[in-house]
Amino acid sequence: MENTNRIILVGGGSSSGKSFVTAAVIKRVGEENITRITMDDYYKDQSNIPLEARYSVNYDHPKAFDWPLMRRQIQALKEGKTIQKPVYDFVQLTRSNQVEEIVPKKVIVIEGIMALVDAEIRKLGDLKVFISASAERRFLRRLIRDRKERGRTFENIVNQYFSTVQPMYEEIVKPSSNYADLIINNDGVENLAIDVLTNVFREELDIATSGLRKPRLLEDEFSDEVIESVFSK
Repeated sequence: MENTNRIILVGGGSSSGKSFVTAAVIKRVGEENITRITMDDYYKDQSNIPLEARYSVNYDHPKAFDWPLMRRQIQALKEGKTIQKPVYDFVQLTRSNQVEEIVPKKVIVIEGIMALVDAEIRKLGDLKVFISASAERRFLRRLIRDRKERGRTFENIVNQYFSTVQPMYEEIVKPSSNYADLIINNDGVENLAIDVLTNVFREELDIATSGLRKPRLLEDEFSDEVIESVFSK
């Protein structure tokens, strides 16, 4: 019998609210139905370089990630296999000695800034979502998070944001939104991001449970009939 696990890829800029929104949606849909992992845990191991040198690494570039391991483990989850996922230490800026056993459920959410960047991972995704937020809001959210949760200095946070985070967003992350099936705005306190995604996640769960996929068809704006009607005049 064909495996019916569904992969949802959730991309977007750093501090666009990907984790907050997906966590809220998963709570509504039911944690017993959804497995969630973050791409942040697939940053490369850097235990071979000094801590000070790790601060200068561009963590918003695809080269910072362990793509071969990520692709293998997402493929395994899609096939219904349990994986041993690495765990990243954001204080030491390297992979920790711990691993986390991840058991795939009906719906598997892969969340991270690079979720829609890699072509091979996009092929594994059944649904591709991009969370959008303004540069100003993303900066403020990141400032608060990195200061409170990761103990970074203001100077380090500001320098990193303007030297790598925002430039890489414009160059790499934002263009990946072109591959999204759904773009959700998360730029304010009151918005429909969670409500919209809840309905979408529930539909994916229904597909995974029943094995039946309802066709999502749009009228072809460039159909043969349309083209013919233009050039025949």
